[in-house]
Amino acid sequence: MLNKYARAFFTRVLTPFAALLLRLGVSPDAVTLVGTAGVVAGALVFFPLGEFFWGVVTITVFVFSDLVDGNMARQSGRSSRWGAFLDSTLDRVADAAVFGGLALWFAGAGDSLLLCALAIFCLASGQVVSYTKARGESIGLPVNVNGLVERAERLVITLVLTGLAGFETTFGVPHLGVLLPVALWVVAVGSAVTLVQRVVTVRREAAAADAAPRAPAPGGTEKGRGGPA
Repeated sequence: MLNKYARAFFTRVLTPFAALLLRLGVSPDAVTLVGTAGVVAGALVFFPLGEFFWGVVTITVFVFSDLVDGNMARQSGRSSRWGAFLDSTLDRVADAAVFGGLALWFAGAGDSLLLCALAIFCLASGQVVSYTKARGESIGLPVNVNGLVERAERLVITLVLTGLAGFETTFGVPHLGVLLPVALWVVAVGSAVTLVQRVVTVRREAAAADAAPRAPAPGGTEKGRGGPA
């Protein structure tokens, strides 16, 4: 849901900035690479130190590149399979950095193996949720499902609550640190539910596709698995 409505809103807001970058000769791929590098740096430099507020500020600045690069590609008429592949691949890198940085904090000064494991689960489950859709589409299925917690929801929940938790570690505001574990539990449970939703959807769509009549091959014979060519 967030991915649908928030993306449309910010796309309109960022259109003038995307147009400016194009006039300056910046390519969409360069924006994708710089944005991912900024997110990775913000997560892996600040989060392991417990500087959640500044980490979230840095990540938020760069995470909008995910909207700007696509906007630039559409405006310039240079949308391509390579650009879509690069963008999707680096999204996975950025997500891994966010949860990897939190896992490093809990493995070190955060001193909680449970929350470290939970952050790793959020990292892994997010990757698998994305993979299920990509794999389903690669075998010709629509994977027509809106999951409970998709990438946009995972990022918003994690970054907002982590940033608020940072007010305790950075500015000494009490009782807000509990929001970080809350974020991880919500994302973990939501990702698990979303994974089940997508697996069930792919299974249903695959069964329907396999049961559909196959078009007859030229000459009146039907080509099937193990049948005559």
